[in-house]
Amino acid sequence: MDATGANRVRLLVLDVDGVMTDGSIVYDEQGRELKFFSVRDGFGIRLWKEAGFGVAVITARGGAHVRRRCEELGIEHVIEGSKNKGEAIDALSERTGVPPGEMACLGDDWPDLAMFGRVGYPMAVADAEELVRERARYITERSGGRGAVREAVEHLLIARGLMGEARSRYD
Repeated sequence: MDATGANRVRLLVLDVDGVMTDGSIVYDEQGRELKFFSVRDGFGIRLWKEAGFGVAVITARGGAHVRRRCEELGIEHVIEGSKNKGEAIDALSERTGVPPGEMACLGDDWPDLAMFGRVGYPMAVADAEELVRERARYITERSGGRGAVREAVEHLLIARGLMGEARSRYD
């Protein structure tokens, strides 16, 4: 895999369904949608933020569960209901002042390809669709919702030479 550009990433952009979750849609008896998020992924997001970098979410769906999880993790930039994720990257760049070339995104399915074409460092979860994996510069070993975000964060921290510093806060 080509890690070129991983050391320039300042903003990590995440999809939700299939990346922050395993992609399942579960409804309770009242018809409310439930999502299951990984605690390890949440910790990875915190590590990235503690290192001084930003996190954003761009999702085609959304909902109260997404907003709550993002709020818990301090993710300030959340774009829900995105019909064109490439345009959402452009809007995010304008909003944050971070050029797309200094963004990474982690995706799993075809709608994420529009982000891949804009950002400097596209990444895919292990169980992403084949076309998405083909266009990624990094593919996690872990599946979406099962620690893939954490793994991607560690990859980016290693590329920046910051993994030792991140670990030292907990050792």
